[in-house]
Order: sequence, then C-alpha cells, then structure tokens
Amino acid sequence: MMLELSHSADAWTPVCEEHRLTPGRGVAALLPDGRQAAVFKDRTGRAYAIDNRDPFTGAQVLSRGLTGSAAGRPFVASPLLKQRFDLETGRCLDDDAVSVRVYELRLT
Repeated sequence: MMLELSHSADAWTPVCEEHRLTPGRGVAALLPDGRQAAVFKDRTGRAYAIDNRDPFTGAQVLSRGLTGSAAGRPFVASPLLKQRFDLETGRCLDDDAVSVRVYELRLT
C-alpha cells in the first residue's frame, strides 16, 4: 500500500510504500512546493508526518531524529539540539512557544 501525504487542500503526494518505513526511523519527503516533511512509523505501525525543518536551527533534519514517547505522547527529538516534537500535534515538548506543521497521511 502506498503512503500519501496531504500538503494542501485536496492535494496528496505519494511518499513511499508503507512497508518500506522502518519503525522508529524517519524518512524525508520532498513536497511539490519545495518544503520537506519528515515521515515516521512507530513500533505499533502508526505513521506520522511533520515538517522536516528544525525551527531552532533551520536545518532540514527532523527525519533523522530519535523517536520515543513521553507521558504516552509519541515524539521525535531533533538530532541537533535535542528538542522533542510531538508527532501528533507538532508542539515542542521543551518550549511551548514553538511547534512544527503536522501533515495528514493516508494509505491507498
């Protein structure tokens, strides 16, 4: 099954075949407008997509971050400064004033 990402109203972009995602590891997906998304699958098989740009450094690196959970919330920690981003909401768990965009995913 193909995993697709919604990046604007009624616009879906194929990312990869769902079985190619490794639980706990991310991949970067280039969107048609030049932005990047970081796509993850957790150990239960649920997929998430957030903006790949680390808002603290500006680098496109969140797809290379470490995944985990805190208080039952799935997150990815930036590989640079280690801030954690909730994979469901995009909210930074270490700075309430910062968040990243969350993308909707679907299997086709």
